[in-house]
Amino acid sequence: MKLNTREINSFFYSQYFSDGLRISAGILLPSLVLLEFGMFDLGLTLSLGALCICVIDNPGPLTHKRNAMAIGNLCLFIVAVTTGFARLNVFTLGLEITLFSFLFSIFIIYGNRAASIGTSSLLIMIFMMDKALAPSEVLMYSGTILLGGIWYMLFSLIFFGIRPYRAAQQTLGENVADIAKFLRIKAEFYNTDSNIDENYRKLVSQQIQVSQHQDAVRELLFKSRVMVRESTGAGRILVLTFVDLVDMFEQIMATHYDYNEIREKFGDTGVLNEIARIVHHMADELDDIAYIVLSNTRHRHVMDFNIELEKLKLKIDSIGKDQQETSNLVLKKILINLRNLSEGINNIYNYYNAKNALKSTEIKGEIEYSQFVTHQDYAPHIFLDNLTLASGAFKHALRVALVCLVGFITAKTIAQGHHSYWVLLTIIVILKPGFSLSKQRNYQRLIGTIGGGLIGILILSFVPNIPVQFIFLMIFMVGAYSFQRLNYVVSVIFTTPYVLILFKFLGVGLINVAQERILDTVIGSSIAFIASYLIFPTWEFEMIEETLREVVVANINYLIAIAESISDKVIGTTAYKLARKDVYVKSANLSATFERMTSEPKSKQRNVKEVHKFVVLNHILSSYITTIAVGLIKNNHRQHPEALKLIKKNIAVLNETNKKLHGQSIEFNIGKANPGAELEKPVLTADESLLKEQLGFINKISYDIARVTDNIFK
Repeated sequence: MKLNTREINSFFYSQYFSDGLRISAGILLPSLVLLEFGMFDLGLTLSLGALCICVIDNPGPLTHKRNAMAIGNLCLFIVAVTTGFARLNVFTLGLEITLFSFLFSIFIIYGNRAASIGTSSLLIMIFMMDKALAPSEVLMYSGTILLGGIWYMLFSLIFFGIRPYRAAQQTLGENVADIAKFLRIKAEFYNTDSNIDENYRKLVSQQIQVSQHQDAVRELLFKSRVMVRESTGAGRILVLTFVDLVDMFEQIMATHYDYNEIREKFGDTGVLNEIARIVHHMADELDDIAYIVLSNTRHRHVMDFNIELEKLKLKIDSIGKDQQETSNLVLKKILINLRNLSEGINNIYNYYNAKNALKSTEIKGEIEYSQFVTHQDYAPHIFLDNLTLASGAFKHALRVALVCLVGFITAKTIAQGHHSYWVLLTIIVILKPGFSLSKQRNYQRLIGTIGGGLIGILILSFVPNIPVQFIFLMIFMVGAYSFQRLNYVVSVIFTTPYVLILFKFLGVGLINVAQERILDTVIGSSIAFIASYLIFPTWEFEMIEETLREVVVANINYLIAIAESISDKVIGTTAYKLARKDVYVKSANLSATFERMTSEPKSKQRNVKEVHKFVVLNHILSSYITTIAVGLIKNNHRQHPEALKLIKKNIAVLNETNKKLHGQSIEFNIGKANPGAELEKPVLTADESLLKEQLGFINKISYDIARVTDNIFK
């Protein structure tokens, strides 16, 4: 698929490209500045410190970045000094590599940012292991590396301090684009020629992306006191946009029905294709919003959905006249969802186009935003609790330690090149806690290194001009860091030629370096691949029970929140939205686990078809629960006794499934609806037939999930 101008521009406005520019500048500047003063070697050492610390410079709140990079600098100095002295004896160096590889790999128990501190520490260990330094030079050299790390930390903090909202804008824009893709997949369910099962596969996969970006936006917005306290208009707009965006995503999830049934009923009328066309147009509008947020510009809202939706209403009404009175209720529900989506799109457009939006906009509702973000616990007992083979993190750290020792021995005996540390570097980059992630990173590293090596050789062979080579070096460097989170293969393809050009400037032979890098990468990849399969392997099926249990519990809590809303118990907006968020996050985790499972060896996959059924059924279940929630909760929290009984029945069924997954039954005390309400006709009389049908369908799906659960663990 060809990239259009908008997509290219969006990339240059994105956080990925911004990261690439910032990281490249932070690493290059010390070397370039000191080169002018004839102190290039000093500049390279400072750049080495910056290179290691930039690994910690991941998206997130400014305070988290600052604290992590400060701790990273401390570790950087300690590891540099230790390695500088340990390398004087091959046995002490081997012991250090083994111990530090274990220690810094187990940092993963404290989250991704702590894991990046561990990676940074392992990088300086690897770069120092072949550095020929006299004992008297170790402290001075390590101190220079520390200065380079401090330089990068200050540079990064100043960079974000100048534009404190830019990272949140970029991540939010990327989230809007993800939801636009999700909406396009939903539109295909109304396309009578599309494959429903294939659409579900695409949908659950895209939900992973949506969930990941939503978590990233929550981190940036709700852990920042500046934005949550609405001290500036820009912060208010970002929070408002995200809150409306999550509600809009709920509306998209709520447009879920029995697609086989509605195709049978309305496939010949042409109304479904009309719905698909409108939904596609709404996705286009969301793409426009994504570009507005990314580029921080204003844009005229072109599409008037009121006209389109009015035409759709007339068509739905005409179908109702020709068929039974309630036969078009599902179409009316879809129309209501589309109107709500249109309203949400208009609201976000207004935030960015109203003349006084930044001054006058207020955040609606009383929501404690800090509850929507995950708070990492750094207690020491977590480390001690994970010192057991029952812990996946412990097995991963032990595997890394053993494999790094093997890699070190290999580098000293077989791959005795000038840069044999590349063997260890490859191992550190490739080895991940799960087999599937290690396997994916392995072939990406190999393909990228070989492809990038060929590109580097061609450029250096046919472009002898030094200034042009330097321009290529900067382009490749920015590309490498821009794609490191977006597309790892492309990142490695950029990295290899930039390393080759750099070594050419340092006076190292071209062909020899290229051959050595490729050979060392192949050796490191082979060792890592074999180790991930043989040494304390972690297979997704071994952990699938916990993931299934979490998603079942999340759906139970979601149903309880809805039941409480239509009973005599008052539930706040925050409690409901927390339950909704938990379902979306746990469902995305389940989808990600299933995708990893399918990339594992066939011999290690158990009941993968049944797990896929569970994933799809869970998506249908959560979508139907959302559909009912939108209809009931937003109806002024009025009571509906019949619906309450059916919801309680569904909770009981899911509780039985939870017990099968060795979970504890979720206790709830909803009580009965107001006795007077049972004497009256249900409030939602016009929708009673559809509501009962939807709740009945949830009941059927709940039983299907229970049956599939039995098949998974039979």
